Amino acid sequence: MQVNKDSQPELGLSVTEAARRAQIIQATIEVIAELGFAKTSFARIVEHAGLSSTRMISYHFGSKEELMSATIGQISQLKDEFMTERLAGDTTRAGMLRGFIESEAAFVAAYPAFQRAMNEILGQVWGGQEGGGHMFHEAVLRDMRVGRIERQLTQGQREGAFGEFDVEVMALSIRQALDGLANRLVREPDLDAERYGRELATLFEKATRP
Repeated sequence: MQVNKDSQPELGLSVTEAARRAQIIQATIEVIAELGFAKTSFARIVEHAGLSSTRMISYHFGSKEELMSATIGQISQLKDEFMTERLAGDTTRAGMLRGFIESEAAFVAAYPAFQRAMNEILGQVWGGQEGGGHMFHEAVLRDMRVGRIERQLTQGQREGAFGEFDVEVMALSIRQALDGLANRLVREPDLDAERYGRELATLFEKATRP
């Protein structure tokens, strides 16, 4: 699956410039997913995309940090759209938590390279590598990783829908379990990720019961 090149161009960009940016971001996602963040460079991206020079990337993205920020933004937008379509059903707290886990597992199955690239980038900046502080404020980064899950769990506890547990630990456990699915798909591309997601949802449904 590719980054959408047919959407409206960003403010101030021509259609051609928007398409080139989308091409570069798509190549960035594929290179990171294949080689990992540490081995990803402008030269690798240029080679993968079939561009003539690294200057074509520098023209659109002033630094690696800027390119990574744009890449994360593109993946996040796609992921939000994908999951929103699947979260309009059960409105109970337990149902919403199950829906979140199953929907994210479905996203991983549909866009494995996108999720692996996201995990690689966020893993680097979470650990303070590669100038991560310039890409994302710590609060923004935390929210991207576990914020949505923590809010669901906290509200569920307030309403009595969930039992007593450490919200931070539970949210991080859910996040790491979902990240583990993305990593496992690298080794086992035929893995039934949606069934895996249902199993995870059942596991955490039991763990969070009153």
